[in-house]
Amino acid sequence: MWLTGWFAGAGSVRYSLAMFENFTATDRWTKKPVHCVYQAMIVAIATRHADAVDIKFLVDGQTVWVALPHPAWVEYKNRTGKAITDSLAVEIAGHYLKTALESGEGGGREMYSLTVEEALAHLEAVVAEMQAALA
Repeated sequence: MWLTGWFAGAGSVRYSLAMFENFTATDRWTKKPVHCVYQAMIVAIATRHADAVDIKFLVDGQTVWVALPHPAWVEYKNRTGKAITDSLAVEIAGHYLKTALESGEGGGREMYSLTVEEALAHLEAVVAEMQAALA
């Protein structure tokens, strides 16, 4: 996964970091490791009366979707002048999914829908983790 120019002063430097495309989380309740693998991304327009980018993961073989709202792309662009790329969207969704599993809020759900603020908070967390990994 390639991320271009996400860090201050980075210019056109490319970083290859895929932290949440294929990962293991520890389920809060069972304390067992759960293997999560990114599988697909679908732009969903009004299929659930919500415009979102749906990101599909397999969680121990079971399908789980994380829906990132389209307005998050606009808000991030307005705040930073940068775009959320497909690869960054996968990282945001994976970070959210790992957090949900490890905090116990998963509860076996098939679909998670984030608000704009939740999506941007997970984006910031992903960028911070990537910066720390590069340091």
